[in-house]
Amino acid sequence: MRIERLYLKKLNNTRDLGGFPAAEGKVIKKGKLIRSGKLYKLPKSTLNALTKLGVTTVIDLRTAKETEEYPPAVINGSKYIHIPLVCTATTGITHQKSMAATMMKESKRIKSEFGTADNYMKSMYEIILFSEQSKESLKEIFRLILEEDGCILWHCNGGKDRTGIVAMLLETLLGVNEELIIKDYVASDKFQRRRRNIQKLGLKIVPLPRRFKKILYALMNAKPQYITGAIEEIKIRYGSVENYCKTELELTDADIKTLKEKYLV
Repeated sequence: MRIERLYLKKLNNTRDLGGFPAAEGKVIKKGKLIRSGKLYKLPKSTLNALTKLGVTTVIDLRTAKETEEYPPAVINGSKYIHIPLVCTATTGITHQKSMAATMMKESKRIKSEFGTADNYMKSMYEIILFSEQSKESLKEIFRLILEEDGCILWHCNGGKDRTGIVAMLLETLLGVNEELIIKDYVASDKFQRRRRNIQKLGLKIVPLPRRFKKILYALMNAKPQYITGAIEEIKIRYGSVENYCKTELELTDADIKTLKEKYLV
């Protein structure tokens, strides 16, 4: 299956999960589940397009500091809900200062604690999935997905990590096969390639420590091993993604059945 993005000005990593093959030979309904990067300073044409797509609920997964630095645009007729997910594998980080400045300060410790940026990303995904704070947020997110009508759009900053974890869990529960789940995750690389190349070019000429640049490069990329590593860690701990959702997110068989009835056709 070819994964397509929604062509919206200033949103290069926004896509509808509609059409994904799922359980029992069904597919995900179109216009119901949209994943995205941040909705910041969107032009009127994009806001109008999102309204026409029927977006009625926006779930912002960013931290309070991120929303302060990049305030979300308002989609007419939609409800905005802020449910922050933990987004760092380092301890002691506060969100009272710029995330970029915080990462700069922490880069030396990240190097000593994790060794490589890839190890850092692995740890970050595990914290998103397994920390008590994140599990409470994920419970709330899935309650909304179960209860809200209309079209739900969820997003973080780039639409890759926190957004990708939520997409992976939801797609698994709906019966999307693992190969396509990984393909959907990796698609963020393709959709953000031009922006990422510009960012990397800028980093080359900016006088920043090499260790910090390596972390930023990792944060930009959607390497398949990031999401496959997360899935494998879930399987090691719980046997399956569905068991994780039942055990930690308190979803029942009836909830999963409702998700399928609501979002599959």
